[in-house]
Amino acid sequence: LHFNPLLPLTPLGFSCHIYLLVIVIPVKVKEAGAVFGTNQFCLFARVSGWLLWMGFRSCDEKRKVQFESSEPADFRVGEDGVVYAARSFQLSTDPTEFIIYAQDKETQEQWQVVVKLSIKPTFAEHSEKKAWGRILADQKKIEEIVFPRQQYKPSSHLQRQKRDWVIPPINLPENSRGPFPQELVRIRSDRDKSLSLRYSVTGPGADQPPTGIFIINPISGQLSVTKPLDREQIASFHLRAHAVDVNGNQVENPIDIVINVIDMNDNRPEFLHQVWNGTVPEGSKPGTYVMTVTAIDADDPNALNGMLRYRILSQAPSTPSPNMFTINNETGDIITVAAGLDREKVQQYTLIIQATDMEGNPTYGLSNTATAVITVTDVNDNPPEFTAMTFYGEVPENRVDVIVANLTVTDKDQPHTPAWNAIYRMTGGDPTGRFTIRTDPNSNDGLVTVVKPIDFETNRMFVLTVVAENQGPLAKGIQQPPQSTATVSITVIDVNESPYFVPNPKLIRQEEGLLAGNMLTTFTAQDPDRYMQQTALRYSKLSDPANWLKIDPVSGQITTIAVLDRESQYVENNMYNATFLASDNGIPPMSGTGTLQIYLLDINDNAPQVHPQEATTCETLQPNATNITATDRDIDPNAGPFAFELPETPPSIKRNWTIIRISGDHAQLSLRIRFLEAGIYDVPIIITDSGNPPKSSTSILKVKVCQCDINGDCTDVDRIVGAGLGTGAIIAILLCIIILLILVLMFVVWMKRRDKERQAKQLLIDPEDDVRDNILKYDEEGGGEEDQDYDLSQLQQPDTIEPDAIKPVGIRRLDERPIHAEPQYPVRSAAPHPGDIGDFINEGLKAADNDPTAPPYDSLLVFDYEGSGSTAGSLSSLNSSSSGGEQDYDYLNDWGPRFKKLADMYGGGDD
Repeated sequence: LHFNPLLPLTPLGFSCHIYLLVIVIPVKVKEAGAVFGTNQFCLFARVSGWLLWMGFRSCDEKRKVQFESSEPADFRVGEDGVVYAARSFQLSTDPTEFIIYAQDKETQEQWQVVVKLSIKPTFAEHSEKKAWGRILADQKKIEEIVFPRQQYKPSSHLQRQKRDWVIPPINLPENSRGPFPQELVRIRSDRDKSLSLRYSVTGPGADQPPTGIFIINPISGQLSVTKPLDREQIASFHLRAHAVDVNGNQVENPIDIVINVIDMNDNRPEFLHQVWNGTVPEGSKPGTYVMTVTAIDADDPNALNGMLRYRILSQAPSTPSPNMFTINNETGDIITVAAGLDREKVQQYTLIIQATDMEGNPTYGLSNTATAVITVTDVNDNPPEFTAMTFYGEVPENRVDVIVANLTVTDKDQPHTPAWNAIYRMTGGDPTGRFTIRTDPNSNDGLVTVVKPIDFETNRMFVLTVVAENQGPLAKGIQQPPQSTATVSITVIDVNESPYFVPNPKLIRQEEGLLAGNMLTTFTAQDPDRYMQQTALRYSKLSDPANWLKIDPVSGQITTIAVLDRESQYVENNMYNATFLASDNGIPPMSGTGTLQIYLLDINDNAPQVHPQEATTCETLQPNATNITATDRDIDPNAGPFAFELPETPPSIKRNWTIIRISGDHAQLSLRIRFLEAGIYDVPIIITDSGNPPKSSTSILKVKVCQCDINGDCTDVDRIVGAGLGTGAIIAILLCIIILLILVLMFVVWMKRRDKERQAKQLLIDPEDDVRDNILKYDEEGGGEEDQDYDLSQLQQPDTIEPDAIKPVGIRRLDERPIHAEPQYPVRSAAPHPGDIGDFINEGLKAADNDPTAPPYDSLLVFDYEGSGSTAGSLSSLNSSSSGGEQDYDYLNDWGPRFKKLADMYGGGDD
């Protein structure tokens, strides 16, 4: 057995020190070569932490050993051979013994060792110092790892020789405070006595990331760690040690070194959520599951550092009990432990949960807290209760969809849930179903509503029995209280009702042809208001489409004022409808309508007629038959079958034509002679119906006789039409004439519009009236015949005109504008562009309008053409000689220099 001494853990507070005395008992094994010796080792440790490390060294290959303790409740052994105290306890003064069993997993071979724990009292301070000094001295002894020996056989092959031990893992606690580098182990080859060797290590932590954690002295083979380790980042390191000579030749086979980082309690538990939310129904029994909280610890979960325990630190509020909930200290499951959860009193509980490692040890364990919010959900443990035992309401008779009463209830359950929402049910007082109760979704009130009309004369009051229930069923054990039942008293108010006709509609049968002044029937109404003092009803006519009837306003007797005609346009399917009105004198006055239906019986008052009234036939005998039909506005038995015959006069009718009846309504007209000249002939036909007595009439059939081809089609229709035109042909001709006149009128209007547009766009006029070239550049208003000496080339190149500034002063007229600074008029390019003279004039106009010194001298005037091409008369036709002497023009002198010329011409005397 090999013991790896480590630094002791933090004391648990025991007043006495515990020493471990390991006694090895020799045990014989089946195979030779494995011998246990007797050894002892004292380790200063604490009961609640790890106690010692146990290893197995075999002479053969590396074995897989499983450890077990004889006292698993007090001591347990990990797979790595570390012995732990399974619980915290006080040791007595007598030594405590237990056995550690080691078993080979493959061969099932077993070994055992007895471990004795004894308490050594602290007699003096120097004794304790002496013990510590011995332990620290043992720790300072650095273990030496020797490369396996090699031997040479006669075959000169290098062969590895089995050693009697294997290299155990090196246990190194995390978060060591140094000093660094800290020596771990010395690697040595037994050939270093004859050769100068160099040692090195490879692997993660040495020459691979993270590099530089482990270093080795190449001469002495001393392996050291350079900084503190963190088990949460890397739990173990696997290195390989190498031994080479000064030339780099391998002297020994590499050996594997495993360095395990021993976990320290350097991480607090962390909850997955800082606030946990859960629910529990009110009234839940103890032991009801609520929720689970979970915390994690980055330390080794298989060691005490990572073993968490949960507990509840506080509960708010603390009613009805301060311990309403408990938590499973290992799983974090929260359950109820007390009864009395009532949402109507406490709707939410807040628990502070603590998670502590070291299996919940409050002294050495690290802790953290989280909040668990438990909401008490509602159950239907409170039935609705009416605020009053009796409710009252009233409703006018014959009104529907009227709310007559509001039923109010109280419910302590959570609003707007099935446990709170009320449903109202009538259990009595409404056998005919005239009322219904709807629930207001916001207030939970019951709205008693009328759904069928109520007659005051039949029912003056209703007393309803109503029960209020919830949408959801009541919780088990909750009974419906008497307060959930109430009565509703509803009073019916009498109102003035409309009279009604009996029967309505009223049907009578009457033959048509009844003359005016005959009494048909009496149509009266009744007033349903038996308890109101009212006078007799008054009657009037509301609708009579044909104006055939009248009604007596007092008695309701209906008489005719015109002849009843079944064939009228107001009669449909032999039925004539008239509507009458009955009114009372109540407050307010009411009226009712009634319909009188008259079924008119047919009499034979209409003679039959021929259809169609025009026909076409050939002038020869074959084929020359024409089918005709008789129509009658009457109905059976006053209509068909009909009799067809030709009149006796004129004699030519029967001589040229013959008629044959082919059915009750149809006959066939044909030529009697072999040839009849083409033309239009009026053929009278006598048609008699089957009425009693029968009625007959003579209808004129207009027959067009024409020449026909072999197929019986007319070939000279145009000639026949010229001889006599029918109504359809005349209408067609008139339509064509109207369309033609409209087209002519539209053409004339278009021509006039075109002439106007042409006159507006006309540019060429008579030479004597052409004034287009009289566009001069004036700096004045006025001018006359003396100004018509000009150069037309200036219109093509306006920018070449001499500026006014170089004009001699003596040439200026007296009425010219004063000399001011010239405005900035647009400058045209020197290249002649005759086509853009209009643009130049427009630009000059804009510049003149923006010139403050120009008006009114440079005002551009718009003139029309003068002469025959102008709509205005010629100026030469003006004659002022006859009236000039009678006018006084001296006032023109007061108008300024612009009118000075006119003042000189017309004012100031005869000259």
